[in-house]
Amino acid sequence: MDGDVGSVLVAPSQNALTEAASRAAEQQAERSRLLSLVGTQGRTRDGTRVELAVNIGSPADLDLALEYGAEAVGLYRTEFLYMAADRLPTEEEQYQAYRTVLEGMQGRPVVIRTLDIGGDKALPYLGLPHEENPFLGFRAIRLCLARPDIFRPQLRALLRASVHGQLKIMFPLIATLEEFRAARALLEEERAALTAQGVPVADTEVGLMVEIPAAAVLAPAFAREADFFSVGSNDLIGYAMAADRMNEQVAGLYQPLSPSVLTLIHLTCQGAQSQGRWVGVCGEMGGDPLAVPLLLGLGVTELSMSAPALLPRREQILNLDMERARSVAAEALTLSTAAEVEALVRRSFPELA
Repeated sequence: MDGDVGSVLVAPSQNALTEAASRAAEQQAERSRLLSLVGTQGRTRDGTRVELAVNIGSPADLDLALEYGAEAVGLYRTEFLYMAADRLPTEEEQYQAYRTVLEGMQGRPVVIRTLDIGGDKALPYLGLPHEENPFLGFRAIRLCLARPDIFRPQLRALLRASVHGQLKIMFPLIATLEEFRAARALLEEERAALTAQGVPVADTEVGLMVEIPAAAVLAPAFAREADFFSVGSNDLIGYAMAADRMNEQVAGLYQPLSPSVLTLIHLTCQGAQSQGRWVGVCGEMGGDPLAVPLLLGLGVTELSMSAPALLPRREQILNLDMERARSVAAEALTLSTAAEVEALVRRSFPELA
């Protein structure tokens, strides 16, 4: 089985086995070389700090994240706690899971996303109504605001866990300022209730995922009230291009390097910078070698990705010149197609060829 190209060879010949063994040995040698970078801080060649974070779905993912030198958790997908059971997890069960991750990261930042159910992630035991287009429907923060009986226990669990590390709370699929305000108001209500009960609670940054173009366009307004932005590039691209990447009929329209997508990220970074906020990327673009120089050039300062991508991207960033990245990103915004942007990046950074 060749995971690099997605193929399975049945009854391989001896030559094929020999070639596969040789490639596996080369990959292991490369992995050993990259592991020497563990402990090296994410920083460009000219000294610009870039936090390299990991996406996780459960506390069990921490071991691999730390093995590959994660400086933070940029996205903890809490919905997997809900999807792994046949009932809603209790407040205590959630608290223990969040505490484990915060303690495991030993003071490093942990961005925990509140429940993001709906779209391609269903919870049969909730009995939610069928929707013709669930990606544009009752999901994520929309569900949580409508179901405080589900949302409040999660918020309490998060706040209780906050004393065990550097917690940052993030709300998904925010489209309007009213949604963000409503979610934050519930959070503050639970904070006040816990404090009144004598339960210790730490200060936490509160931000939002920028997945909907409307949020990117209104980034300056959001930045006046949110502490940070994290670009959920998977959904942002899908909503911007009106294309489902899992649908082979339209997958060609799902273009991370489209100038339209880059413009939305640029607007997000501009809005954040106007209020001194930071911007991360926690979708697949964060680990894409072609996208990295563009994202950093646009103003992103945190990249979150799968654990195996951390070391290759760390090496790339250590050799990256930020002045060139900014210049290339600015030129990319003037282009008309994703193909033109890709050609520009490959031409400007020949080491990616």
